[in-house]
Amino acid sequence: MSQWNRLLLNVGAWEGSFTQLSPAGVLREDIPSVVTLQATSDNKTMRQTIAKGRGSDRREQVLEYSTLSRSIYFFETGAFCQGSLQLGPFSTFGAETGFLHGDRRLRLVQLFYGGTQLSQITLIREHLQGSGAQPQPQLTVGDLLGTWQGQATTYYADLHSDQYATRLTITQQGNRVTQALTLPGRTLTSDATIDGQALRFGEGETAMQVLLLPGGASSTTPLKLPKGQAFFLEAGWLISPTLRQRMIRRYDSQGTWEALTLVTEEKQD
Repeated sequence: MSQWNRLLLNVGAWEGSFTQLSPAGVLREDIPSVVTLQATSDNKTMRQTIAKGRGSDRREQVLEYSTLSRSIYFFETGAFCQGSLQLGPFSTFGAETGFLHGDRRLRLVQLFYGGTQLSQITLIREHLQGSGAQPQPQLTVGDLLGTWQGQATTYYADLHSDQYATRLTITQQGNRVTQALTLPGRTLTSDATIDGQALRFGEGETAMQVLLLPGGASSTTPLKLPKGQAFFLEAGWLISPTLRQRMIRRYDSQGTWEALTLVTEEKQD
């Protein structure tokens, strides 16, 4: 399936809201929205209308395009990620991740202003107009505990791809969480402290934060992008109590984008 045909899986009128959050996950603003993707010219052109607000506060933006840039990649499910290809010293850096499941979509935008400091997170929860989809609750640590068996697809900057099995086990003891991620040939273990709706891994330049968000969403980022070290951004969506997707966008030690991974995992216990 071509990239364009995967984009077409997102066609429809998606009703929801743009929820702007602080780096600590504090609500700043929630704006109702309708995003309409309409295929025209025999499915060769996409017309995208973004309407935010209601009544006199309603603002509308219309985009039309017939090609996709290298900065965006779509998976077979219609899920996608669009983001910076290179970390620069003064430019805005970040990514938008989108998940698609039935009549629901969830998108997450993670932005670092000035190139280093996590500045803003925007959570976009959407459903097809008329579908009657119900809002999902806030993600909790308890939702994540257990063993998750997954299948991963990685798309690399040099255009080759790879598929492999994953296994993620998450346990809790007091205010500490331990996760063990098994990949082909290795297992990675890490510990975090629970701090309200955040899980905090590591210290200093290697410190990572996982924010547990409304709609079953999670946002994983460094608090500050490290210099001379590889790093990643991750978005997650708990689609149902036993089904979760995660998308990981990886950068090398020079801040160059190198790979994008989609993991679909099912809870085993």
